[in-house]
Amino acid sequence: MNGIVLIIDDEKKICSLLSRIIELEGFKTLQANTGKEGIKLLKTNEVSLVISDVKLPDVNGVALVKDIKALKPFVEVINLTAYGTISDGVLAIKNGAFDYLVKGDDNDKIIPLLYKAMDQANLQQRVFELENKVSSKHSFSSIIGKSKALKEAIDLAKRVSKTDTTVLLLGETGTGKEVFAQSIHYESPRAMKPFVALNCSGFSPDLLESELFGYKAGAFTGANKDKKGLLEEANGGTLFLDEIGEMNLDLQAKLLRVLENQSFIKVGDTRTNQVNVRILAATNKDLKNDAATGKFRSDLYYRLSVFTIILPPLRERKGDIPALASYYLNEFSLKVNHPALRLDDKILQLFEKHNWKGNIRELKNVIERLVILSDGDTLNTSALPVEFFESSPVENSYNLQDIEKQHIQKVLIHTKGNKTETSRLLGIGLTTLYRKIEEYGIGDL
Repeated sequence: MNGIVLIIDDEKKICSLLSRIIELEGFKTLQANTGKEGIKLLKTNEVSLVISDVKLPDVNGVALVKDIKALKPFVEVINLTAYGTISDGVLAIKNGAFDYLVKGDDNDKIIPLLYKAMDQANLQQRVFELENKVSSKHSFSSIIGKSKALKEAIDLAKRVSKTDTTVLLLGETGTGKEVFAQSIHYESPRAMKPFVALNCSGFSPDLLESELFGYKAGAFTGANKDKKGLLEEANGGTLFLDEIGEMNLDLQAKLLRVLENQSFIKVGDTRTNQVNVRILAATNKDLKNDAATGKFRSDLYYRLSVFTIILPPLRERKGDIPALASYYLNEFSLKVNHPALRLDDKILQLFEKHNWKGNIRELKNVIERLVILSDGDTLNTSALPVEFFESSPVENSYNLQDIEKQHIQKVLIHTKGNKTETSRLLGIGLTTLYRKIEEYGIGDL
């Protein structure tokens, strides 16, 4: 078992004796005779457990517990005392001590307690590391891209993340609204509390109300027992309401109550419940216009839009495409156990011309398909779906050569590079097709 045990006692003989007993169990120990010495050792060593006398020359061991937990929250502390009192024991536990033992009664208890405390310390450390890993995964630094529009959105999100302000994220489908919501949560004071996401377009109005607020047993057929809603699940943390524009007007009124006074009523109940939840919302709709035309409650719109962040579509940040494509290329190569793949200039040019109506989500799906269907060490453009080219018009171009080049590319993709079949479908000779391919620099697809 990993971990170091720090023993703090002004009686050197007791320190040595405890150290010998604990080291026989396979643990490494450190010794200190004052609280100050103990804190110094704690700062410079990977200590998991502290066993401290209550009566120390420079500090009360019960009070020292608070300093230890403030410095290293996941270190467990056991207090030992020659003269135990109930009040000291209660205060020690209140300060965060794992246990409080009276010397003389500890002979049979110290080793079992040592193992329990060490298990608890190791568990808390693993939980802390896991939470840090999750937080790191969802931090703003994990958002890929350096375009000006993206940086502006990230800067706004960073500023508002430290507050409890309601945020409305606006952007097309696939622009990363949930990614931003997660980053806001995990860089907020609520980071260690739940992040709960709900897609409002995925439920009928009745089911959405039940999911959001929960229900009492007997509220409707099949409601055999009380059920917590996602508001309760997110208590203390953040509730992310995606596609908020799909919520019906009746439910919007109930959500408004949550935003105004953090209270709600479960389906089938009469009792008001209190929660402490931050609301983040997102939509690809024009909520301002919907509010003006009565399709969305204007009072809810103004409560949600206290702080609005607009996420740019991928077509407005095409300089970020190589980095995004490379990231997903590595992710999916590892996922399907494919040897390392690379992006060549030809496919990047195709990506940069594409309109990406599905934005980052579409890019991700395209990369996944290419990884699965590519045989060599380079992405094979012949694996691109025909729809990819159908949704990639030459922007603002009426040039006949541009249109012809793109049409030839589409047909080559459709025939998987079969030149004879391509020339037949185009109604031109094979020699003419080869000349056009060379003229337009199309290359093998």
